[in-house]
Amino acid sequence: MARRALLSVSDKSNLVDFAKQLLAQDFELVSTGGTKKALEDAGLTVTGVEEVTGFPEMLDGRVKTLHPKVHAGILAKRDVPAHMAALKENGITPIDLVVVNLYPFKQTIEKPETTEAQAIEQIDIGGPSMLRAAAKNFKDVLTVVDSADYNGVIDALTNNTDDYEYRKHLAAKVFRHTAAYDAIISNYLTEEEFPENLTVTFEKQQSLRYGENSHQKAAFYRKAIPSKLSIIANQLHGKELSYNNIKDANAALNMVAEYDEPTVIAMKHMNPCGVGVAPTLSEAWDEAYASDPISIFGGIIALNREVDLETAEKMHKLFLEIILAPSFTDEAYDVLAKKKNLRLIQVDLSNKDKADRFELITVSGGMLIQETDNVVDQIDEFKVVTKTQPTEKQLKALQFGQHVVKHVKSNAVVVTTDTKTLGIGSGQQNRIDSTKIAIDKAMPKDGYEDAILASDAFFPMDDCVEFAAKHGIKAIVQPGGSIKDQDSIDMANKFGIAMVMTGRRHFRH
Repeated sequence: MARRALLSVSDKSNLVDFAKQLLAQDFELVSTGGTKKALEDAGLTVTGVEEVTGFPEMLDGRVKTLHPKVHAGILAKRDVPAHMAALKENGITPIDLVVVNLYPFKQTIEKPETTEAQAIEQIDIGGPSMLRAAAKNFKDVLTVVDSADYNGVIDALTNNTDDYEYRKHLAAKVFRHTAAYDAIISNYLTEEEFPENLTVTFEKQQSLRYGENSHQKAAFYRKAIPSKLSIIANQLHGKELSYNNIKDANAALNMVAEYDEPTVIAMKHMNPCGVGVAPTLSEAWDEAYASDPISIFGGIIALNREVDLETAEKMHKLFLEIILAPSFTDEAYDVLAKKKNLRLIQVDLSNKDKADRFELITVSGGMLIQETDNVVDQIDEFKVVTKTQPTEKQLKALQFGQHVVKHVKSNAVVVTTDTKTLGIGSGQQNRIDSTKIAIDKAMPKDGYEDAILASDAFFPMDDCVEFAAKHGIKAIVQPGGSIKDQDSIDMANKFGIAMVMTGRRHFRH
């Protein structure tokens, strides 16, 4: 007795060849709509689902496979006599192979012109129902949801290796697929900020050589619906990205996206080690490099302009892991590509103002979600709290410092001018240590006399202000909010420092 295969696919890649091989394996083909037409156009013999069910497709195709003669044929346990007797009594033929892929909901909503009504029509009902039924009964039914598995299925059928474990493998893939499909739909329809169930889905981009350390396995997954600003970009040159590369590159990309002027970001271990802003990209590189010429070694560089030859020649002199930019001139690319391992990545910054609203962080036993800190503190929001008023240039420097400090791991303190970082103190257990590190790095630099200090959170005591004052800092920006704010204000007044408060902290743990 011929086995029965039900085929209903939106993606018809390699469909005809697969169907021919099923016929050679003595399968009867049952199909629907466009799939049936594609097979018949190829000269294959196909039975329509309506011939199986005795019921026509209706409601513009919304109902065609939702019928007992389909689902009983899929769900019947072959080793349960009562099940098989019920099929015989009702004239139902078992279905042994289900080949289904779903309406292209994801591809539809990715088109900006798609309306909600059009999206809803691409929510598949019959497909997931058949897939889930077949996957539930995987012991007796082979389930294929991915055209990439066609050859493997034919090999298994030919060599009689379609055993329990192989069928279970295919079934698990089905449930991953339908779960991801439903997650995309639920996220599209959900308007709540924090719904009672958070459904997220990611697609595997690549396996990684190792994780944070060489003994840790790792892989890179991308969001099912790509972000407007994404490290998933066009790698033009160099070896594969590592786990740490991706994290650092993502941090650099998110930071450089905040700037409009020609800007260069140097990132190391998830912290900026140099930031430069200038009229030209080459000058911005000079500023960023001068910030910390030691830490930049082996770093990640993000630029928000096309890389020109002059800038490329300067970067080529250093060992760098990654360079991210919107584009590279041919001459710049030729210079940088001489280093075979240097990764050159083209990133799209055209939608930089539409970054993800939320960020997810995994913890043991769960996940945290929060709004992304996309706030840029504006000068007109600053509140001057000292007798000394900041100059116009200092205000620009204070805003520049705020741009930088929110991307530095807490406790974070940075020393900057209005165009470049001079010293960065990050990740210390107390604020005075971060202050000392930032100032120590800044002191030998040119432009130090124009230096300001920015803090990501309030000063719990006045020691940071006193240390800054004694080392030449002329203006400070901090959020305020400490019960000892007045102590810090008094210390600033003692040394004639201008201090402004933003009322907003920028912790980054």
